[in-house]
Amino acid sequence: MIRVANAPVSFGVFDLAGRRAGQADAEALLEGLREGGYTGIDLGPVGFLGDAGDVRSRLDRVGMDLAGGWIDLRFSDDDGFVDDLPGLDAVLDVLIAGASADPAFAPRPTLACSGSPRREARPGGGATDPALRLADRDWSRFAGNVQRALDRCRERGLEPTFHHHACTYVEAPVEIERLLESTDVGICLDTGHLLLGGGDPVTAVRDWGSRVNHLHVKDVRIDMLRQVVAEGAGMRTLWERGVFCALGEGDLDLLDLLSAVRESGYAGWLVVEQDVVPGPGDTFESLLSTQNANRETLRRWGW
Repeated sequence: MIRVANAPVSFGVFDLAGRRAGQADAEALLEGLREGGYTGIDLGPVGFLGDAGDVRSRLDRVGMDLAGGWIDLRFSDDDGFVDDLPGLDAVLDVLIAGASADPAFAPRPTLACSGSPRREARPGGGATDPALRLADRDWSRFAGNVQRALDRCRERGLEPTFHHHACTYVEAPVEIERLLESTDVGICLDTGHLLLGGGDPVTAVRDWGSRVNHLHVKDVRIDMLRQVVAEGAGMRTLWERGVFCALGEGDLDLLDLLSAVRESGYAGWLVVEQDVVPGPGDTFESLLSTQNANRETLRRWGW
């Protein structure tokens, strides 16, 4: 009951890094991942895999399904949240059009907080500096807007998930727990971002297992985080230096994580991600080779 997907972000195709659709060829990406043993793909920026009229036929040609689609919204700002809703609707249009025929593997609208410049400048800061967190009086607004986004997704037949993320207001474990207490949203457990936020993925699976309805598996180098923080640099620098590394090369205890996931009874998508901002030496072929090696790493452990 678990299928393994990958994502355009592993090839540098994601808006938060300033990389737009067109940095990698969608057809080559899909075919290369299929040959590597993946059966799903995250949507990436709207338009990268096609629009609502052709995304399903493109996926069918390679026998793959959509695992989810990222949408960051300004939950802490009522006016900004309203302005962002057309972007949510645009993602939902494509997810619905590209959905699998198997409802057990319907794509997850992957909601996330847009954060703030203060948070972007302090990756991991939510775990150590309470002054960076939302004030108690602001949580009702934040949670209310999350609930509105949930309702919008559910009205269109898709069950969303919430992606905790470095440099946002849902980064550290204490912030994730506040979200879980304040809403009924499921969590997209992202192992790399949880490590950056000061959490432990194995503990998270055991503590939040009943709320985890989507899984992003990525490895991360904590020493690089510490170095960037010491320099006073921000999240963009972490991406550029390769804080997200190939599985087995960072601080993620992959074996214990996979054991905990099995014990939890989790069912659904497991999305392998390795957020990259491609450098001069990176080619599509080298990035694909790394992602297919990540798939082989999981396969060695029976996944």
